[in-house]
Amino acid sequence: MIGISKLYCGTVEPSDALRYGRMSGQLPSHLLQFSSDKRPVVVWNMTQRCNLKCIHCYARATTKAAENELSTSEGRALIDDLAQFGSPVILFSGGEPLMREDLPDLAEYAVQKGMRAVISTNGTLITRDMARKLKAIGLSYVGVSLDGMEAVHDHFRGVPGAFQSALKGIRNSQEAGIKVGLRFTINRYNQAEIPNIFRLLEEMDIPRACFYHLVYAGRGSKLVEEDCSHEETRIIVDRIMDMTRALHDAGKPKEILTVDNHADGPYVYLRLLKENPERAAEVLELLKMNEGNSSGRGIGCVSWDGEVHADQFWRHTRFGNVRNRPFSEIWSDLSNPLMKQLKEKKLHVTGRCATCRWLDICAGNFRVRAEALTGDVWAPDPACYLTDAEI
Repeated sequence: MIGISKLYCGTVEPSDALRYGRMSGQLPSHLLQFSSDKRPVVVWNMTQRCNLKCIHCYARATTKAAENELSTSEGRALIDDLAQFGSPVILFSGGEPLMREDLPDLAEYAVQKGMRAVISTNGTLITRDMARKLKAIGLSYVGVSLDGMEAVHDHFRGVPGAFQSALKGIRNSQEAGIKVGLRFTINRYNQAEIPNIFRLLEEMDIPRACFYHLVYAGRGSKLVEEDCSHEETRIIVDRIMDMTRALHDAGKPKEILTVDNHADGPYVYLRLLKENPERAAEVLELLKMNEGNSSGRGIGCVSWDGEVHADQFWRHTRFGNVRNRPFSEIWSDLSNPLMKQLKEKKLHVTGRCATCRWLDICAGNFRVRAEALTGDVWAPDPACYLTDAEI
């Protein structure tokens, strides 16, 4: 996760993170990525069920709930363990998490245990009543996925009217006083929609947007050929930086992040090195604190059936099940060779990653993407768009 507004527009300084001691339990949410202890943010894909049919769904969501979903009581036990382990955030996802009637109860339970509870949703099920209920229980944030404007979004979501329903869910959340952000997955089919997303941020007064690079997992694995080329990606990241700066300079700042491609960090730094060398030096400090990809270390995933994964995209590799052992025990058990290697992945990457001068601030980028294309989990990430000269 690379904070474009934090780094490029200077909304965060290295001293901001240092002031809190850089421990996960002490940092405010906007500085959490700079923690030194890297307690895992946990994505709980609490159901496989979804009311949409997204063509790029990493969870391969279906219209029916899986028979072996964790029960409400098992969910509470999971939350108890995560809270005691020190996980700062639980992200309820799916499928569509609002398809589970116990979502509000479980989110409230997490908040009562001292965790920050957030949800990742398609937004279509956030009625006024639901928004008020989520606000009342102390939900920190709602991330609503949009793939572009109406025609493009409804195409990706596979259901006519999904766009308008999502906008209604956003408005309902805003009226209830819940912080809302947008989630946008970049590919060749929708890259031209990025300016429209920025326009929507401004028009609807939405404070945050995350732009996700495509990860080859689930149904998204079929879209490899639709991923952007390296040159296209560079243009896109430049465009995101330019539009973030334009809003900032106009007195309408938004929190803008790019996600799932840590080559963005060095790319932002190299651009600042030309434009503002003094700020570039500060950005390099922040990138070192961020430490790059954190799959298997600073982010983890629990599936609807209790299986533990390195992140929400690495569903084909399981480290254990919370029905048999607590997440904290599974996560800390280094007798599993891959879990141990993920904790120290910089020692195991090969090829250009192994000799890259940005390895300490990228950590080898996305291993699951490398494995998907090459069959080798330690091969270079094919989505790294930095040139040989730049690395």
